[in-house]
Amino acid sequence: MVSVYTCQNGVRIVSEAIPHVRSVSVGIWVGAGSRFEEREENGITHFIEHMLFKGTKTRTARVIAEEFDRIGGEINAFTTKENTCYYAKVLYHHGEMAVSILADMFFNSIFDPIELEKERQVVLEEILMSEDAPDDDVHEQLWQVMYPKDALGLPILGSSKTLEAFTADTIRNYMTKHYYPENIVISVAGNITTDLLLHIEKLFSHFERSPEAVEQTLTYPIFHSGRFVKNRDVEQSHIAIAYPGVGVKDEDYFNFIVMNNILGGNMSSRLFQEIREDKGLAYTIFSYHSSYMDVGSLTIYGSTNNQQYPLLQQSIDETLMNIRREGVTETEVFNAKGQLKGSFVLSLEGTNSRMSHNGRNELIHGKHISMDEIIAEIEQVSLINVNQLLDETLSTQPAIALIGQNVK
Repeated sequence: MVSVYTCQNGVRIVSEAIPHVRSVSVGIWVGAGSRFEEREENGITHFIEHMLFKGTKTRTARVIAEEFDRIGGEINAFTTKENTCYYAKVLYHHGEMAVSILADMFFNSIFDPIELEKERQVVLEEILMSEDAPDDDVHEQLWQVMYPKDALGLPILGSSKTLEAFTADTIRNYMTKHYYPENIVISVAGNITTDLLLHIEKLFSHFERSPEAVEQTLTYPIFHSGRFVKNRDVEQSHIAIAYPGVGVKDEDYFNFIVMNNILGGNMSSRLFQEIREDKGLAYTIFSYHSSYMDVGSLTIYGSTNNQQYPLLQQSIDETLMNIRREGVTETEVFNAKGQLKGSFVLSLEGTNSRMSHNGRNELIHGKHISMDEIIAEIEQVSLINVNQLLDETLSTQPAIALIGQNVK
Protein backbone atom coordinates (compact mmCIF):
# COMPACT_ATOMS: atom_id res chain seq x y z
CA MET A 1 0.00 0.00 0.00
CA VAL A 2 1.27 3.45 -0.92
CA SER A 3 1.30 6.07 1.83
CA VAL A 4 1.87 9.80 1.41
CA TYR A 5 3.05 12.13 4.15
CA THR A 6 3.45 15.86 3.56
CA CYS A 7 5.99 17.66 5.71
CA GLN A 8 5.10 21.08 7.10
CA ASN A 9 7.25 22.75 4.45
CA GLY A 10 5.47 20.94 1.57
CA VAL A 11 7.96 18.16 0.79
CA ARG A 12 6.03 14.94 0.13
CA ILE A 13 7.29 11.55 1.32
CA VAL A 14 5.77 8.63 -0.58
CA SER A 15 6.40 5.17 0.83
CA GLU A 16 5.49 1.62 -0.11
CA ALA A 17 6.47 -1.11 2.33
CA ILE A 18 7.48 -4.45 0.81
CA PRO A 19 8.54 -6.40 3.92
CA HIS A 20 9.65 -9.62 2.21
CA VAL A 21 12.54 -8.03 0.26
CA ARG A 22 16.00 -7.19 1.60
CA SER A 23 16.49 -3.96 -0.31
CA VAL A 24 15.19 -0.43 -0.18
CA SER A 25 15.15 2.11 -3.00
CA VAL A 26 14.88 5.83 -2.40
CA GLY A 27 14.62 8.65 -4.91
CA ILE A 28 14.53 12.43 -4.68
CA TRP A 29 12.14 13.54 -7.42
CA VAL A 30 12.21 17.16 -8.57
CA GLY A 31 9.61 18.72 -10.87
CA ALA A 32 12.35 20.26 -12.97
CA GLY A 33 13.08 19.11 -16.50
CA SER A 34 14.40 20.53 -19.75
CA ARG A 35 10.99 21.83 -20.86
CA PHE A 36 10.99 24.34 -17.99
CA GLU A 37 14.30 25.90 -19.05
CA GLU A 38 14.73 29.16 -20.87
CA ARG A 39 16.18 28.67 -24.35
CA GLU A 40 19.56 30.18 -23.38
CA GLU A 41 19.86 27.80 -20.42
CA ASN A 42 18.91 24.65 -22.32
CA GLY A 43 20.71 21.70 -20.75
CA ILE A 44 21.22 23.20 -17.30
CA THR A 45 18.84 20.76 -15.56
CA HIS A 46 20.89 17.84 -16.86
CA PHE A 47 24.16 19.59 -16.01
CA ILE A 48 22.99 20.09 -12.41
CA GLU A 49 22.18 16.38 -12.23
CA HIS A 50 25.84 15.70 -13.05
CA MET A 51 27.22 18.34 -10.70
CA LEU A 52 25.45 16.98 -7.62
CA PHE A 53 27.79 13.98 -7.82
CA LYS A 54 30.95 16.13 -7.88
CA GLY A 55 31.40 16.84 -4.20
CA THR A 56 29.83 18.40 -1.13
CA LYS A 57 31.21 20.34 1.84
CA THR A 58 32.22 17.07 3.52
CA ARG A 59 32.44 14.50 0.68
CA THR A 60 34.43 14.44 -2.55
CA ALA A 61 33.07 12.77 -5.67
CA ARG A 62 35.39 9.82 -4.96
CA VAL A 63 34.14 9.46 -1.38
CA ILE A 64 30.50 9.40 -2.58
CA ALA A 65 31.33 6.60 -5.02
CA GLU A 66 33.40 4.66 -2.47
CA GLU A 67 30.69 4.83 0.21
CA PHE A 68 28.15 3.17 -2.07
CA ASP A 69 30.62 0.67 -3.49
CA ARG A 70 31.62 -0.35 0.04
CA ILE A 71 28.06 -1.43 0.88
CA GLY A 72 27.26 -2.92 -2.54
CA GLY A 73 24.72 -0.22 -3.26
CA GLU A 74 23.76 1.67 -6.38
CA ILE A 75 23.46 5.43 -6.82
CA ASN A 76 22.49 7.25 -9.99
CA ALA A 77 20.31 9.98 -11.47
CA PHE A 78 18.48 10.90 -14.64
CA THR A 79 16.91 13.95 -16.24
CA THR A 80 13.80 13.94 -18.43
CA LYS A 81 11.87 16.70 -20.15
CA GLU A 82 9.67 17.16 -17.06
CA ASN A 83 11.58 15.94 -14.00
CA THR A 84 14.87 14.94 -12.43
CA CYS A 85 15.49 12.03 -10.09
CA TYR A 86 18.44 11.26 -7.79
CA TYR A 87 18.13 7.71 -6.49
CA ALA A 88 19.84 4.88 -4.65
CA LYS A 89 19.20 1.19 -4.00
CA VAL A 90 20.82 -0.52 -1.03
CA LEU A 91 20.32 -3.34 1.46
CA TYR A 92 17.55 -2.21 3.79
CA HIS A 93 19.83 -1.80 6.83
CA HIS A 94 21.86 0.77 4.84
CA GLY A 95 18.76 2.86 4.02
CA GLU A 96 19.48 5.73 6.42
CA MET A 97 23.05 6.00 5.17
CA ALA A 98 21.88 6.16 1.54
CA VAL A 99 19.36 8.91 2.31
CA SER A 100 21.98 10.87 4.25
CA ILE A 101 24.35 10.87 1.27
CA LEU A 102 21.62 11.81 -1.18
CA ALA A 103 20.51 14.66 1.09
CA ASP A 104 24.11 15.84 1.44
CA MET A 105 24.45 15.96 -2.35
CA PHE A 106 21.09 17.70 -2.68
CA PHE A 107 21.68 20.44 -0.09
CA ASN A 108 25.46 20.78 0.21
CA SER A 109 27.03 20.40 -3.24
CA ILE A 110 29.71 23.07 -3.61
CA PHE A 111 30.01 23.32 -7.42
CA ASP A 112 33.77 23.67 -7.27
CA PRO A 113 35.05 25.59 -10.35
CA ILE A 114 37.64 22.91 -11.16
CA GLU A 115 35.08 20.10 -10.96
CA LEU A 116 32.63 22.21 -12.95
CA GLU A 117 35.07 22.59 -15.83
CA LYS A 118 35.85 18.87 -15.84
CA GLU A 119 32.17 17.94 -15.86
CA ARG A 120 31.47 20.46 -18.60
CA GLN A 121 33.86 18.48 -20.78
CA VAL A 122 32.22 15.19 -19.75
CA VAL A 123 28.76 16.46 -20.78
CA LEU A 124 30.18 17.85 -24.01
CA GLU A 125 31.45 14.36 -24.80
CA GLU A 126 27.96 13.04 -24.03
CA ILE A 127 26.48 15.53 -26.50
CA LEU A 128 29.04 14.62 -29.17
CA MET A 129 28.40 10.92 -28.59
CA SER A 130 24.67 11.46 -29.14
CA GLU A 131 25.31 13.47 -32.31
CA ASP A 132 27.64 10.75 -33.59
CA ALA A 133 24.96 8.08 -33.16
CA PRO A 134 22.39 8.58 -35.95
CA ASP A 135 19.84 6.37 -34.18
CA ASP A 136 19.93 8.86 -31.26
CA ASP A 137 20.35 12.01 -33.30
CA VAL A 138 17.36 11.32 -35.54
CA HIS A 139 15.03 11.39 -32.52
CA GLU A 140 16.51 14.62 -31.18
CA GLN A 141 16.06 16.25 -34.57
CA LEU A 142 12.49 14.95 -34.76
CA TRP A 143 11.54 16.71 -31.50
CA GLN A 144 12.85 19.98 -32.88
CA VAL A 145 10.67 19.50 -35.96
CA MET A 146 7.61 18.78 -33.81
CA TYR A 147 8.04 21.69 -31.40
CA PRO A 148 10.38 24.25 -33.02
CA LYS A 149 9.25 27.16 -30.83
CA ASP A 150 8.87 25.38 -27.50
CA ALA A 151 11.41 24.11 -24.97
CA LEU A 152 9.80 20.67 -25.24
CA GLY A 153 11.51 20.35 -28.61
CA LEU A 154 14.99 21.13 -27.29
CA PRO A 155 17.46 18.38 -26.32
CA ILE A 156 17.73 17.43 -22.65
CA LEU A 157 21.54 17.56 -22.91
CA GLY A 158 21.56 21.11 -24.26
CA SER A 159 24.18 22.22 -26.77
CA SER A 160 27.89 23.00 -26.72
CA LYS A 161 26.97 26.70 -26.87
CA THR A 162 24.60 26.73 -23.89
CA LEU A 163 26.90 24.41 -21.94
CA GLU A 164 29.71 26.99 -22.09
CA ALA A 165 27.59 29.56 -20.25
CA PHE A 166 26.91 27.51 -17.11
CA THR A 167 28.62 28.67 -13.92
CA ALA A 168 28.20 27.95 -10.22
CA ASP A 169 26.05 31.06 -9.97
CA THR A 170 23.75 30.11 -12.86
CA ILE A 171 23.35 26.65 -11.29
CA ARG A 172 22.43 28.10 -7.90
CA ASN A 173 20.02 30.59 -9.47
CA TYR A 174 18.27 27.83 -11.41
CA MET A 175 18.01 25.61 -8.33
CA THR A 176 16.61 28.50 -6.30
CA LYS A 177 13.81 28.85 -8.86
CA HIS A 178 12.99 25.17 -9.40
CA TYR A 179 14.24 23.21 -6.38
CA TYR A 180 11.71 24.15 -3.71
CA PRO A 181 9.76 22.04 -1.16
CA GLU A 182 6.41 21.80 -2.94
CA ASN A 183 8.22 20.67 -6.08
CA ILE A 184 10.02 17.80 -4.30
CA VAL A 185 8.85 14.22 -3.73
CA ILE A 186 10.89 11.68 -1.76
CA SER A 187 9.85 8.21 -2.88
CA VAL A 188 10.93 5.12 -0.96
CA ALA A 189 9.99 1.49 -1.54
CA GLY A 190 11.14 -1.81 -0.10
CA ASN A 191 11.87 -3.07 3.39
CA ILE A 192 11.10 0.25 5.09
CA THR A 193 11.53 0.95 8.79
CA THR A 194 9.83 3.70 10.80
CA ASP A 195 13.29 5.04 11.64
CA LEU A 196 14.05 5.47 7.95
CA LEU A 197 10.90 7.52 7.34
CA LEU A 198 11.63 9.68 10.40
CA HIS A 199 15.18 10.15 9.15
CA ILE A 200 13.94 11.33 5.74
CA GLU A 201 11.57 13.82 7.37
CA LYS A 202 14.35 15.13 9.61
CA LEU A 203 16.69 15.69 6.64
CA PHE A 204 14.16 17.44 4.40
CA SER A 205 11.79 19.24 6.77
CA HIS A 206 14.18 22.19 7.21
CA PHE A 207 14.11 22.95 3.45
CA GLU A 208 12.68 26.45 2.87
CA ARG A 209 11.14 27.90 -0.24
CA SER A 210 13.00 30.85 -1.75
CA PRO A 211 11.09 34.03 -2.70
CA GLU A 212 12.57 33.53 -6.21
CA ALA A 213 10.90 30.13 -6.66
CA VAL A 214 8.70 29.89 -9.78
CA GLU A 215 5.65 27.73 -10.37
CA GLN A 216 5.93 25.26 -13.23
CA THR A 217 3.54 26.18 -16.04
CA LEU A 218 2.50 23.97 -18.93
CA THR A 219 2.77 25.44 -22.41
CA TYR A 220 0.42 23.15 -24.39
CA PRO A 221 2.67 23.50 -27.44
CA ILE A 222 1.23 23.04 -30.93
CA PHE A 223 2.49 20.03 -32.91
CA HIS A 224 4.20 20.98 -36.17
CA SER A 225 4.56 18.80 -39.24
CA GLY A 226 7.74 19.21 -41.23
CA ARG A 227 10.85 17.47 -42.43
CA PHE A 228 14.49 17.37 -41.31
CA VAL A 229 17.12 15.80 -43.56
CA LYS A 230 20.78 15.21 -42.74
CA ASN A 231 23.00 13.50 -45.26
CA ARG A 232 25.85 11.61 -43.59
CA ASP A 233 28.36 8.99 -44.64
CA VAL A 234 26.86 6.14 -42.62
CA GLU A 235 26.18 2.46 -43.34
CA GLN A 236 22.46 2.73 -42.59
CA SER A 237 19.76 5.28 -43.21
CA HIS A 238 17.48 6.18 -40.31
CA ILE A 239 13.90 7.43 -40.37
CA ALA A 240 11.73 8.71 -37.51
CA ILE A 241 8.11 9.71 -38.09
CA ALA A 242 5.95 11.38 -35.45
CA TYR A 243 2.25 12.08 -35.12
CA PRO A 244 0.58 14.07 -32.32
CA GLY A 245 -0.33 11.95 -29.31
CA VAL A 246 -1.98 12.48 -25.94
CA GLY A 247 -0.82 13.62 -22.51
CA VAL A 248 -0.70 11.37 -19.46
CA LYS A 249 -3.94 12.81 -18.08
CA ASP A 250 -5.89 12.53 -21.33
CA GLU A 251 -8.99 10.32 -21.29
CA ASP A 252 -7.64 8.51 -24.37
CA TYR A 253 -4.32 7.63 -22.71
CA PHE A 254 -4.99 3.89 -22.39
CA ASN A 255 -6.56 3.71 -25.84
CA PHE A 256 -3.39 5.33 -27.13
CA ILE A 257 -0.98 2.84 -25.55
CA VAL A 258 -3.03 -0.09 -26.86
CA MET A 259 -3.04 1.47 -30.34
CA ASN A 260 0.74 1.94 -30.23
CA ASN A 261 1.23 -1.64 -29.05
CA ILE A 262 -0.64 -2.96 -32.08
CA LEU A 263 1.12 -0.65 -34.51
CA GLY A 264 4.74 -1.22 -33.50
CA GLY A 265 5.09 -1.84 -29.78
CA ASN A 266 6.05 -5.52 -29.81
CA MET A 267 7.16 -8.46 -31.94
CA SER A 268 3.62 -9.30 -33.12
CA SER A 269 2.89 -5.70 -34.14
CA ARG A 270 1.98 -4.70 -37.68
CA LEU A 271 5.23 -2.87 -38.38
CA PHE A 272 7.47 -5.61 -37.00
CA GLN A 273 5.65 -8.44 -38.77
CA GLU A 274 5.22 -6.75 -42.13
CA ILE A 275 8.57 -4.97 -42.44
CA ARG A 276 11.00 -7.23 -40.60
CA GLU A 277 9.42 -10.69 -40.63
CA ASP A 278 7.59 -10.67 -43.99
CA LYS A 279 9.88 -8.44 -46.09
CA GLY A 280 13.21 -8.61 -44.23
CA LEU A 281 13.75 -4.91 -44.82
CA ALA A 282 15.09 -3.91 -41.41
CA TYR A 283 16.55 -5.30 -38.22
CA THR A 284 15.11 -2.44 -36.17
CA ILE A 285 11.55 -1.25 -36.66
CA PHE A 286 9.19 -0.15 -33.88
CA SER A 287 6.86 2.55 -32.60
CA TYR A 288 6.59 4.15 -29.17
CA HIS A 289 4.49 6.75 -27.42
CA SER A 290 5.77 9.72 -25.42
CA SER A 291 3.21 11.24 -23.07
CA TYR A 292 3.80 14.39 -21.06
CA MET A 293 1.51 16.35 -18.76
CA ASP A 294 -0.17 18.25 -21.60
CA VAL A 295 0.83 16.72 -24.95
CA GLY A 296 2.30 13.57 -26.44
CA SER A 297 3.51 11.92 -29.61
CA LEU A 298 3.45 8.64 -31.51
CA THR A 299 6.84 7.92 -33.07
CA ILE A 300 7.81 5.28 -35.63
CA TYR A 301 11.48 4.46 -36.13
CA GLY A 302 13.28 2.22 -38.60
CA SER A 303 16.74 1.80 -40.08
CA THR A 304 18.19 -0.19 -42.95
CA ASN A 305 21.07 -0.13 -45.41
CA ASN A 306 21.21 2.84 -47.72
CA GLN A 307 20.23 0.87 -50.83
CA GLN A 308 17.04 -0.49 -49.21
CA TYR A 309 16.02 2.76 -47.56
CA PRO A 310 13.53 3.92 -50.25
CA LEU A 311 11.76 0.56 -49.99
CA LEU A 312 11.69 0.79 -46.18
CA GLN A 313 10.08 4.23 -46.29
CA GLN A 314 7.56 3.03 -48.86
CA SER A 315 6.71 -0.03 -46.75
CA ILE A 316 6.17 2.04 -43.60
CA ASP A 317 3.84 4.35 -45.53
CA GLU A 318 1.90 1.37 -46.92
CA THR A 319 1.56 -0.22 -43.48
CA LEU A 320 0.21 3.01 -42.00
CA MET A 321 -2.16 3.51 -44.91
CA ASN A 322 -3.50 -0.05 -44.65
CA ILE A 323 -4.01 -0.02 -40.88
CA ARG A 324 -5.82 3.29 -41.09
CA ARG A 325 -8.06 2.11 -43.93
CA GLU A 326 -8.81 -1.37 -42.61
CA GLY A 327 -8.55 -0.75 -38.88
CA VAL A 328 -7.26 -3.24 -36.32
CA THR A 329 -8.97 -6.47 -35.34
CA GLU A 330 -10.65 -7.60 -32.13
CA THR A 331 -7.92 -10.21 -31.73
CA GLU A 332 -5.18 -7.57 -31.98
CA VAL A 333 -6.86 -5.46 -29.31
CA PHE A 334 -7.30 -8.50 -27.05
CA ASN A 335 -3.66 -9.54 -27.46
CA ALA A 336 -2.36 -5.99 -26.95
CA LYS A 337 -4.30 -5.59 -23.72
CA GLY A 338 -2.96 -8.91 -22.44
CA GLN A 339 0.62 -7.96 -23.29
CA LEU A 340 0.31 -4.55 -21.67
CA LYS A 341 -1.20 -5.96 -18.47
CA GLY A 342 1.54 -8.55 -18.19
CA SER A 343 4.40 -6.16 -18.91
CA PHE A 344 3.00 -3.59 -16.48
CA VAL A 345 2.78 -6.09 -13.61
CA LEU A 346 6.25 -7.51 -14.37
CA SER A 347 7.74 -4.01 -14.57
CA LEU A 348 6.84 -3.40 -10.92
CA GLU A 349 8.57 -6.46 -9.50
CA GLY A 350 11.59 -4.59 -8.07
CA THR A 351 11.90 -1.94 -5.38
CA ASN A 352 13.52 0.50 -7.80
CA SER A 353 10.63 0.27 -10.25
CA ARG A 354 8.08 0.69 -7.42
CA MET A 355 9.97 3.73 -6.14
CA SER A 356 10.00 5.25 -9.64
CA HIS A 357 6.36 4.47 -10.31
CA ASN A 358 5.21 6.04 -7.05
CA GLY A 359 7.49 9.08 -7.28
CA ARG A 360 6.36 9.89 -10.80
CA ASN A 361 2.68 9.40 -9.91
CA GLU A 362 2.90 11.73 -6.92
CA LEU A 363 4.85 14.39 -8.81
CA ILE A 364 2.66 14.37 -11.94
CA HIS A 365 -0.76 13.18 -10.82
CA GLY A 366 -0.75 13.89 -7.10
CA LYS A 367 -2.52 10.57 -6.58
CA HIS A 368 -1.86 6.83 -6.70
CA ILE A 369 -3.86 4.42 -8.80
CA SER A 370 -3.60 0.79 -7.75
CA MET A 371 -2.38 -1.97 -10.05
CA ASP A 372 -5.91 -3.37 -10.21
CA GLU A 373 -7.30 0.03 -11.22
CA ILE A 374 -4.74 0.37 -14.05
CA ILE A 375 -5.51 -3.13 -15.29
CA ALA A 376 -9.21 -2.24 -15.24
CA GLU A 377 -8.47 0.88 -17.32
CA ILE A 378 -6.66 -1.26 -19.90
CA GLU A 379 -9.58 -3.69 -19.96
CA GLN A 380 -11.96 -0.83 -20.81
CA VAL A 381 -10.17 -0.18 -24.12
CA SER A 382 -12.42 -1.19 -27.03
CA LEU A 383 -11.96 -1.92 -30.71
CA ILE A 384 -14.10 1.10 -31.64
CA ASN A 385 -12.01 3.44 -29.48
CA VAL A 386 -8.71 2.20 -30.90
CA ASN A 387 -9.80 2.44 -34.52
CA GLN A 388 -11.25 5.91 -34.03
CA LEU A 389 -8.04 7.12 -32.37
CA LEU A 390 -5.95 5.46 -35.06
CA ASP A 391 -7.86 7.25 -37.81
CA GLU A 392 -7.62 10.62 -36.02
CA THR A 393 -3.89 10.24 -35.34
CA LEU A 394 -2.81 9.10 -38.80
CA SER A 395 -4.99 11.67 -40.57
CA THR A 396 -2.62 14.47 -39.53
CA GLN A 397 0.53 15.44 -41.39
CA PRO A 398 3.55 13.92 -39.59
CA ALA A 399 6.89 15.32 -38.55
CA ILE A 400 9.77 13.42 -40.18
CA ALA A 401 13.51 13.25 -39.54
CA LEU A 402 15.91 11.44 -41.88
CA ILE A 403 19.63 10.72 -41.51
CA GLY A 404 21.59 8.73 -44.07
CA GLN A 405 23.29 8.76 -47.45
CA ASN A 406 21.35 10.63 -50.10
CA VAL A 407 18.09 10.61 -48.14
CA LYS A 408 15.45 13.13 -49.09
